[in-house]
Amino acid sequence: MPHKQYLLAALAALLVVVLASCNTQAPPSSTTDSSAHGGHSTAAADAPYDALFIDAMVVHHQGAIVMAKQAILKAERPELRQLAEAIIKEQEAEIAQLQQWRRGWFPDLDITSGAPMGMGPMQVADDPAKPFDQRFIEAMIPHHEAAVAMAREAQTRSEKPEITQLAGEIISAQEAEIAQMQQWLNDWYAVAQ
Repeated sequence: MPHKQYLLAALAALLVVVLASCNTQAPPSSTTDSSAHGGHSTAAADAPYDALFIDAMVVHHQGAIVMAKQAILKAERPELRQLAEAIIKEQEAEIAQLQQWRRGWFPDLDITSGAPMGMGPMQVADDPAKPFDQRFIEAMIPHHEAAVAMAREAQTRSEKPEITQLAGEIISAQEAEIAQMQQWLNDWYAVAQ
């Protein structure tokens, strides 16, 4: 699949997940929208686990990037803008690596719906009763927790050592960011997690 088609299919899948999630943890459906990639779809049951993990994590990371870009524009606290910049940099690099592996390992496999795991929130809640910074943190913590759960599963199910290593890096980075955000919630808003 050409790179442009892959990106369009991934963006279409992200849009479906964002619109369907509405801040819930709905798992992705069992098949992809066939119109997103030229009329072909691959059921999750028919695809190798590593392809499912890549397809799910790319969409998941894209959701984090969308929220982080929003934080760069709207966050009041410089610490939060700095975290958002780090999230974008790290997750764009991971997406590029995942897409490179996907093309190399599964060149003839259509985009899948991804591994059937909860994605966590894919957008910042629209709640004028709370400051944006608080809403961002309260969305990003469970979003990161979902990525950690996905990565832990990949450590036990992946057949690729590269995926296992990346999963460990995702767990380390995102658990550290979760701890930092939980501290900010407590310090700034007296909300304990």
